[in-house]
Order: sequence, then C-alpha cells, then structure tokens
Amino acid sequence: MPGLSAELVQQLYRTPPDRFVAARDAAVAEARRAGDPTTARQLARLRRPTVAAWLVNLLAIRRPELVADLVQLADALRVAQRELRGPRLRELSAQRRAVVGALVSEVRKLAAAEPDAPPASRLPLAEVEATLNAAFSDAEVAEQVRAGRLLRAASYAGFGEVPRPQLRLVTDDDEEREEERPARRPGPQRGRPEAAPRTDRAAERAEQAERAAQRAARAERARQRRALDRELAKAQADQERAETELTEATGQERDGAAVLDRLEAELAELERRRAVAEQDLSRAKLARRAAERAVTVARRRAGEVEAAVEALAAEEGDADAGGGAAD
Repeated sequence: MPGLSAELVQQLYRTPPDRFVAARDAAVAEARRAGDPTTARQLARLRRPTVAAWLVNLLAIRRPELVADLVQLADALRVAQRELRGPRLRELSAQRRAVVGALVSEVRKLAAAEPDAPPASRLPLAEVEATLNAAFSDAEVAEQVRAGRLLRAASYAGFGEVPRPQLRLVTDDDEEREEERPARRPGPQRGRPEAAPRTDRAAERAEQAERAAQRAARAERARQRRALDRELAKAQADQERAETELTEATGQERDGAAVLDRLEAELAELERRRAVAEQDLSRAKLARRAAERAVTVARRRAGEVEAAVEALAAEEGDADAGGGAAD
C-alpha cells in the first residue's frame, strides 16, 4: 500500500487477533495526529485475521525463510502435477508432507513464545495445516501466505492442480449438432476423404486422454485425502497423548515444588537451630576453659596452703622438742 510502511503492517498482523482492532485503531489515530489522512484510511481498511490466519502470518513474519522454501516447493509440485511426472510428483509429495509437518510444529513453538496467544489446546492447527496445503495448490494462497497478510484460513479438497491438457472441449451443443448431421455413408468422396475421420479419431483420443487424466487426478486426490486423514488422526492422538503427559508432568512439577519448599523451610529451621547450638557450645567451651583455669589456680593455692601447714606443723614439733629438753 502506498504511504503505508511494511514494518507497520507486519507489526499489526503479528498482533494477536483479540488485540488487532485496538492496535489498528491506535495506529489510525496516530496517523491522523501526524497529519497523514491517506495512511490513516489505508490502516482503517486493514481487517482482523482469524486465529488460524494470524498463526500463518506469524510464521511468515518470524520465519520467512521457511515460508520461502514452501513457496518454492509448491511451484515445483504444480509443475510436476501439470506435466504428470509420476516419480517426481511422488518425491515432491513426500517433501510436502515433511515440510507441512515441520511448519505446523514451528507454528506451535511461535505461538508458545507469544504471551497473548491462545493455549496450546485451543490452537487451530488443523486449519493452519489446511492453509499450508492449500498454498501448494493455489499460487494466490501461496503469495498471501508469503506476504504474511492472510485474513482467514484456506482449504483445498484435493491436492495439486487438476491436470488440464490442452485439448478441445466438447460441449453439449457440439453433441447436438453431431446428432443433427446426417449419417455418413460409406463410399467414395471427393476432396479430402480421410480428413473428417482423422479429426474425429483425434478428438476421441483427446477426450479419452482428458477423462483418463481426470480419473487419475481424482484417484490421486482421494489417495492423498485418505493419507491426510490418517495423518490427522495420528496427529490428534499424539496431541491428546502429549497434552495428557503435559498435564501429568505439570502436576508432578507442582507437587515437587511444594515438597522442595517444605524441605527448604525445614532446612532453614535446622540451620537456625544449628547456629543456636553452635553458640551454646561456644559459650560452654569458654565456661569449661574458665573453670579449668579456676581449678588449676585453686589446686595450686591448696598445694601452697598445705605446704605452709606442713611447715608450721614441723616448726611446732621442733619447738615442742626443744622445750622438753630444757626441762
């Protein structure tokens, strides 16, 4: 759109659909305040995409190289479909299934990284897959996907373009004119007698080839529809199993976190009690050492007193002995 920056458009189309209108209206108001009515009108014409279209746009904006690979493979697949190259078509079809599966997985990851995206269980991934498959059969859808401006999901009943060889189309009017013509009678004819029979045979062969191509295309579409149905059923079963495992794992994580919180609280209490016990032990050690020093001092003093008592007693004995001798 002239006057409208691609960056602003991308910013709007990667906004979740439930906030798209508010973001667009804010951009319109900003453009009007800036004195740019043309850009404001162009912004006002932008329409809100569905959730599935938003997911495809998000893929095109965040991972443009993956979408470019899809468009390139779609071009090659359409060429092989038109030329009815069986081996090449089977090879490209296998690549298509792998590419679409990888892109759907990438969409799931991109949605998980968006804070305002719907929960994984409510993502319309089936519509995303149908849109990506439609891009393989419709060049216009492929271009919308590549541009990242898809408004709604696309779908396609079969796969690939129906082969349309360049043959003459026989209409009901032609058949009526054939019936009105008089029957040819065998016999010699003037001019170019074999021209009409050859033309009829060529037209008949062309019609047969066209009908055979259409039957082959219908059979191929039916086969691929069955294959897609099987893949979808398997994918849905895998999704349900994965969601169940996720719910169980979430519950286990929550229980484990509660146990860890309880153990950490108990550990903190034990650490506090350990600190108190260490302080009590330190005080007890100090008291013991003080008591040991007191005991040592008391013992030394007792020894000194005992020695003094013994010395005094000896002196008294000596005195008593001297007094008796004098008498």
